Amino acid sequence: MVMTSSQDEIFVEISRMLEAYRKGPAPITGETDITRDLNLDSLAVMDLMMELEEKFDISIPLNLVSEIQTVDDLTATIRKIRGGA
Repeated sequence: MVMTSSQDEIFVEISRMLEAYRKGPAPITGETDITRDLNLDSLAVMDLMMELEEKFDISIPLNLVSEIQTVDDLTATIRKIRGGA
């Protein structure tokens, strides 16, 4: 998959925000599982979604949150909401 510059910016910003949750030396990649690899519980995921909504000036529908598993999923969802899909 070729990343567009806006998708790349979104990925970089998400990765930066997830650094606070990262445990251990493993880097955050597109395949990083948000709940499993970063040990985020549902409350932490909702906090992250609120931070992302504020950062990107979007609203992430709750029904989409359950479909987001990886950083790539999250990047694609934000891109779609912003109209870039």
